[in-house]
Amino acid sequence: MDQPVGIMSMPGVGFFGMLVIGFIAGYVAEKAMSRNHGLFTNILVGIAGSFVGGTLAGLLNFNFYGFFGNLIVATAGAIIILWIFGKARSSN
Repeated sequence: MDQPVGIMSMPGVGFFGMLVIGFIAGYVAEKAMSRNHGLFTNILVGIAGSFVGGTLAGLLNFNFYGFFGNLIVATAGAIIILWIFGKARSSN
């Protein structure tokens, strides 16, 4: 069953679940990449990571759903975002 997904939602979780997943994914990515961000930045990085991770998962035919599926994909996407920003900052 395909569920339509809006721009501000993740499949299988609501708005508040998206915020919780965004915070956890951003926090894990922050620690994995040895960064130091605040709560709001972690949430933004985690939510942006969910879109990056979700796009990559779709390209790789990796199906994810629910809290833990979204958390894994968002964390991977957040790590990719922080890695890209780190490379962009170091090249300046």
